[in-house]
Amino acid sequence: MVDLSRLTGDEKLFCAHIEDLIERCEKKYIPQFTHFLDERQVMIAQQVMNRVGWQDHIFWGGYPEAGRSILGVFPPYSEYGPEDFPLQPITFSYRAEDSLSHRDFLGSLMALQIKREALGDILVGKGSTVVFTAPAVASLIVNEVKKVGSVGVKVSDTLPEKLPAAHEFQNISGTVSSLRLDCVASLVTKLSREKAAQLIRSGLVMVDHAPCIHVDYVVKEGEKLSIRGHGKYMIGGTDGLSKKGRIRLTVQKYI
Repeated sequence: MVDLSRLTGDEKLFCAHIEDLIERCEKKYIPQFTHFLDERQVMIAQQVMNRVGWQDHIFWGGYPEAGRSILGVFPPYSEYGPEDFPLQPITFSYRAEDSLSHRDFLGSLMALQIKREALGDILVGKGSTVVFTAPAVASLIVNEVKKVGSVGVKVSDTLPEKLPAAHEFQNISGTVSSLRLDCVASLVTKLSREKAAQLIRSGLVMVDHAPCIHVDYVVKEGEKLSIRGHGKYMIGGTDGLSKKGRIRLTVQKYI
């Protein structure tokens, strides 16, 4: 949960934008949509919707587990669903033996002067990658992209029979003296607790997409940690205590 009283200036402007969408929807009785939101913006927008009490809204990014999603605000008593969203999937096809990364695709698309807010998730698979986009940039991508990196690609505005996996994880298990952020960061980075604390105090650690400089912050199951230079993690569950009284913890690392 995001504390709306502790937002940055830009985040407060974002909240005002969400409130404006609700007001326009209420006055014009026409659905309103944001651009693609990142995961923190999704959390903030949900908090705003909860505060205002507007029930008729959903987030959709092209598939149920999407990280980057569009917020749709709908008039009361209307029927709505994913098919109403301004969203277009684009599929890139290439040889399965060609190795391409999320960064390769994002770089090729940004080279077309496409803003990040017009792009949703990028699902990279073997021989096929799906990118969810705003309709306004879909034709540009289909017509202009012939290569990603040095790899030739075929581009279409259709979906493959099966989406590439959204995420792959590596499980990290160990014991910690407590669920303080410095203890958990030490576990996943394999650094000393002192060095992990230095990363935190330097602003290099994010919890649920917001910087956290408090070494004594207590992490919770399901929260996401990003540690610059080390990776991104999701806090899993605990499994009792070890013989020495330490907490058994599982963390998933995004790979």
